[in-house]
Amino acid sequence: MGLTLRTTLGCTEAIIADDGGLKRFYQVADILNSDFRIHFTHKEDDFDAIDWEFKYKGHQMTLHYSIYNGISLFPTKTRDALNKDNKAVVDLANQIENKLFNIENRRNIA
Repeated sequence: MGLTLRTTLGCTEAIIADDGGLKRFYQVADILNSDFRIHFTHKEDDFDAIDWEFKYKGHQMTLHYSIYNGISLFPTKTRDALNKDNKAVVDLANQIENKLFNIENRRNIA
């Protein structure tokens, strides 16, 4: 386990699941909503991609799903993102990854 980070968008993009499907995307969205009390402010659903925007500790972020690249998290401003926005993405992505890991472990034990 370890978080994968990319910077191809001009900001830090945290890859939550590079092979994740829609079920995993909605699982991550549910974790954000229930565990972090996040409400999505803008939802854009296309044929092959989903972008849901939200605010986390004052940072505007996007939860992204692509049938080609999986599930990721990045600052909504991408190229205009501040260093503190990038750090917040990494922080939140690590917490999400830990919660997903704990969910998987509970399933494997049961």
